[in-house]
Amino acid sequence: MKNYNEIYKSKLISLDEVAGLIRSDSDIIVAQCASEPQGCMSRFHLAADKVKDVKVFSVLTMKPYDFYMKPEMKGHFELCSWFHAPGSRQAIKAGTGTVTYVPNMLHRAATDRLKVRKPHMFVGTCTPPDSKGFVSLSLGVTYERDILEAAEVVVLEVNEQLPRTFGDTILHISEVDYFTEYHQLPPTLPSPSPDEEALRIGSFIAELVDDGSTIQLGIGEIPNAAALSLRNKRDLGVHTEMFVDSMMELYEASVITNKLKSIHKDKFVCTFAMGSEKMYRWLDNNPTVEFLRGKYVNDPCIIRQNRRMVSINTCIMVDFTGQVASESIGIQQYSGTGGQTDTAVGAIEGLDGLGKSIIACRSTAKNGTISTIVPVLPEGTAVTLHRSNTDYVVTEWGFVRLTGLTVKERTRALISIAHPKFRDQLTEQAQIMGYL
Repeated sequence: MKNYNEIYKSKLISLDEVAGLIRSDSDIIVAQCASEPQGCMSRFHLAADKVKDVKVFSVLTMKPYDFYMKPEMKGHFELCSWFHAPGSRQAIKAGTGTVTYVPNMLHRAATDRLKVRKPHMFVGTCTPPDSKGFVSLSLGVTYERDILEAAEVVVLEVNEQLPRTFGDTILHISEVDYFTEYHQLPPTLPSPSPDEEALRIGSFIAELVDDGSTIQLGIGEIPNAAALSLRNKRDLGVHTEMFVDSMMELYEASVITNKLKSIHKDKFVCTFAMGSEKMYRWLDNNPTVEFLRGKYVNDPCIIRQNRRMVSINTCIMVDFTGQVASESIGIQQYSGTGGQTDTAVGAIEGLDGLGKSIIACRSTAKNGTISTIVPVLPEGTAVTLHRSNTDYVVTEWGFVRLTGLTVKERTRALISIAHPKFRDQLTEQAQIMGYL
């Protein structure tokens, strides 16, 4: 019998030694969100005087790390973000020149980058190895497993507080070059309490979800409100990019059972999880949750196989033709495309013909001073969901279905769910544009 503990110890290095592995003109790809290797990333900047032109690819960076927040890192490190977070937005605003955005569809994020060049390093997190020499990548394999298998050097930050999860997360220590240790509670994400507006939106979303549906649900006030409104539904299933607290809660309330799913029956399917400490404990050794690669879970061809698939996403604004902006305002990149297009397209192309894509937003922004239903998107705004793929749109004033409608019909429909104080103005603009 092999002594896997001895093999593990032979691969163990310090956090500072991880920084010493970084080389110039290379790609480092790190695990995302709650799987982020925070001990390693907090030391990347230590290599700055020895390296140049290092690209670090990440999603939703959890902390404002020195390697991209300090202006003097320009020319040494660049954060290449698939989805911006507060830190990357702050660095862009400060003009550090150390952050850029990577346009992507989530299910192709890894494979698209691999077409450019092979990464030098993958740095992720995992549970301690078990007696058979296996670790769990724990809270995410959205792109992590694919990159890990392609990288020249694989480094995993071992964290004894990570939950052990199943699916594509299970990995043998023989596939890892180096381990380092950094024990901490994984990053958590609070579940905001929805206000009255969000609850109204949630109730409209719930009207569109039939018993026995398979849902994809994100996080935030509106998705939380939708979850609260789903408590009277029966036998829902989950096939989602992100596993969140509300899914655990709906399962415990016997609303989600997964028993009527057409694929992965009786199982939650996700690519990553982020939420509360309670949720992490619930996920630990929980066989009902399968973490599978993003290129599979978010592939529209897979999503369309789900029974009564309902994709629920939020946005920033929608124009009269149905173009959905969820990631930028003008040229200012705010977040990222993520999996919105993946899940929306997969849902509306459901093989059973019963799938739905729901895009939800409040009818106003900036304390009610502007409408989120707009005649045209601001110049430079990225279109996250093409108008041909926009199905249901929901605000606190109701919902409309745009599928199959003409531009004139879409314009009338969207104005009907705009805030009443903007409807006359929007109607006038539509008439000037020849849309009414």
